[in-house]
Amino acid sequence: MGKSKYNKFEELILHEDDNLIVINKPPFLASLDEREGEGLSVHRLAKQYYAEAQVCHRLDKETSGLLLIAKNPETYRAVSIEFERRRVAKTYHAVIEGTHIFEDLLVDLPILNMGNKNVTIDRANGKRAETYFKSLRYFKHYTLVECRPITGRMHQIRIHLATQRASIAGDELYKGKPVFLSQIKKRGFTMGKGREEEPIMKRFALHARELRFTLGEKQYHFEAPYPKDFAALLKQLEKYDD
Repeated sequence: MGKSKYNKFEELILHEDDNLIVINKPPFLASLDEREGEGLSVHRLAKQYYAEAQVCHRLDKETSGLLLIAKNPETYRAVSIEFERRRVAKTYHAVIEGTHIFEDLLVDLPILNMGNKNVTIDRANGKRAETYFKSLRYFKHYTLVECRPITGRMHQIRIHLATQRASIAGDELYKGKPVFLSQIKKRGFTMGKGREEEPIMKRFALHARELRFTLGEKQYHFEAPYPKDFAALLKQLEKYDD
C-alpha cells in the first residue's frame, strides 16, 4: 500500500471561511480514525488545526478529493441534512478499464452492506443506490468517466462500475487491474535489471472532483485538482494509449 505524502494540513485546504474548511484529501489518508487508532486521519489532523472541527462525510481511504469539514456544530448539522436529503451534487472522476460510451447512463442497483467493508448488489434486501455515468475521454484500453452518485452507499461508484464490466483501474476488490507502463508503452519500454515494475498508480483511480450545495442563502461550488498519481496516469494514457 502507498503512503500518504504531504506535510501540513494547511497545504490540503482549498477553501476556508468562518464555518467550513474544504480540503483536497490525499490518497491513503483515512477520513475518520480507524479502529486500531493507528496512523493519521483527516479527523485528527483537522482537530489539531481547529479544535471544533468535524468531518461532514467520508471518502474511502484510497479515494482522493473533496472533503467538507465543519468548524461548528450548527454547520455540521446543516451540511449533514443536505447530504441526507441528497441535495449535495457530487461529481467524481474515475479511470475505468475498456472503452465505454456512457451518455448519462443510470445504474440503479440496490446495495447491501454486509459489514466488514464488504458490499454486494442485492435486489431484494439492498438499499436504493443510484449513480449516473458519463464518458469524458476515450483511450484505446481505458476511459475517463464522470460519476454522479445520487445516493451515498459504501463503495457505490466502484461496485456500480463493476456491474457494467467497467471496473476502476487498480480496484482489485472489484476485479480492476493496476496499470503498468509496460502494458501501454509496448515499444521502447526497458526495465532496470533486477527491478520489479511498479504500477503507475498504487491505488484505484477514483477522485472526488466537484461538490455543489447550498447552506442558508449561500451557494457553494468547489473543484479539486487531480493529485499527482491520477494526473500521471492520465498523462501516460494520453501519450501511449490514445
